[in-house]
Parts: sequence; structure tokens; C-alpha cells
Amino acid sequence: QLQACGEGLVQAWESLRLTCTASGNFFSINAMGWYRQAPGKERDLIAHISDGGDTDYLDSVKGRFTISRDNAKNTVYLQMNSLKPEDTAFYYCNVDLDYGRGRRLISWGQGTEVTVSS
Repeated sequence: QLQACGEGLVQAWESLRLTCTASGNFFSINAMGWYRQAPGKERDLIAHISDGGDTDYLDSVKGRFTISRDNAKNTVYLQMNSLKPEDTAFYYCNVDLDYGRGRRLISWGQGTEVTVSS
């Protein structure tokens, strides 16, 4: 189960941090990521972090968003700075849960709404 939080209404150029915590009887967490989906658009991967800490970003958020993880807390973060109105969307966390013995589960958070006003 994933619990995401951090939704909010902010003004342009402000910051917001999203948090997503996994709970359950998994052995470990592999990759973690954040997606977003604006109204009428597809869900896009915007930030990804491997189990080794390597990160990758969608070009439109590079330099403004930072993904990080705390393995001890089973948590992934998305720090969003210099927000723009075009960042308005529902944000979803996504994690690859490892249950051992080759069993894995891709789990989605419930989605948090971020609205950026101009």
C-alpha cells in the first residue's frame, strides 16, 4: 500500500514537496518514481530513482524537481521548486516492491492534486 501526501494549491515560483510511503510485507523496494497527469492528457513519468540512487527526469522538470528516497522509511520524495502553472496535475507515486523469491509488484499511490496559480 502506498500513501502519498503533499497536495496543495501554490502560486507560481513557489515550492512544494510530495511524499509517498510504502507499507506492507515486502522485502525491499526497487525503483521508485513520480508520474503526473494533467486533465485531458496522458500520465507521464517525470522523475525516477533506482534502488542505487540514480535519478532521471523529464526535461521539463530538470533543474526544478528533485526526487530522493529514504530506504529506512520506505519513502520517496519529490521536491518541486519554481513551480509553473503548467505543472498543475495529479501526481502519482509508483514503486517496484520486491517480495523476494522473484515476486515483484508495481504499486501506485492514490494521486495527489497540485495546482499552481499564475
